[in-house]
Amino acid sequence: MSVSGFAAAGWFLLLVPVAALVAGYVWMLGRRRRHVLRFTRLELVDRIVPHQPGRRRHVPAAVLAVALVLLVVGLAGPTADARVPRNRAVVMLVIDVSLSMECTDVSPTRLAAAQDAAAGFAQQLTPGINLGLESFAGSATVLVTPTTDRAPVVSQIKTLKLAEATATGDALSAALDAVANFEATVPGGEGGPAPATIVLMSDGKQTIGRDEFVVAQQAARARVPVSTISFGTPYGLIDLAGGEVPVPVDDESLQRVAELSGGQFFSARSNRDVHDVYDTLREQIGYEKVRKDVSWAWFALGTLAAMVAAGSGLLLTQRLPA
Repeated sequence: MSVSGFAAAGWFLLLVPVAALVAGYVWMLGRRRRHVLRFTRLELVDRIVPHQPGRRRHVPAAVLAVALVLLVVGLAGPTADARVPRNRAVVMLVIDVSLSMECTDVSPTRLAAAQDAAAGFAQQLTPGINLGLESFAGSATVLVTPTTDRAPVVSQIKTLKLAEATATGDALSAALDAVANFEATVPGGEGGPAPATIVLMSDGKQTIGRDEFVVAQQAARARVPVSTISFGTPYGLIDLAGGEVPVPVDDESLQRVAELSGGQFFSARSNRDVHDVYDTLREQIGYEKVRKDVSWAWFALGTLAAMVAAGSGLLLTQRLPA
């Protein structure tokens, strides 16, 4: 919680009279006690002064002081961080379907694990976000243009098929075009174009097509960060005609793509890892923190405390606290 400098200064100024009231109450108690002690016959005091509830008689005044403090804090206009879903955003999910995704170093295969995690990401992503899907190997194919309907995205994820080569640069370029086409057809509103993000999941080094690093720089200029997921282990093997061929995951290239575009890099070595990465991305993409006025809560607590003070005063001393 925080308050502005001006509001904070006002807050402290308003607390001064509250402190003065508390000090005045304590002073009056001492003055009253001195007046009572002027009587020389204590048994006469017992007859003249009605029975007092002891220290409990201070409870209403103490609760009233708390109520005043709460109300003063409310007047200062406190704010707090609130987690709210994004209603305007575009996300392009780009998945590598090159032959190396057939490796079994991630159970059951890299591709099968990627499909499972990506489908969960799509289903649980904030409903107001426009999600698109693209697959790539030797060429890139936009399977679903950005939409708030998750059914076609999940359906296409389940039908992904393997193909030869890895054209990472072409895939990024196609994703940028899909974002640009969406922004051209859908009004951006008062806040301008909807914020866009590309989530690229791959395991291998680029083998064909446009330079992925040049396209990553283009993404940075377009303000479309690319978050990359490097999926697999250094020990992946694939069966080819000549026998098993090692296919280690390529962290370095994917990390550089993320850095050049202004996105984030994630390394996933197992089925559990990739689910965790998608969970993190879903939170980051689907929600944002905003500063919200929470003064109503302080006013509510202050009003409740004032009611408790009044009730306890009537119950203990048969009068309102003063």
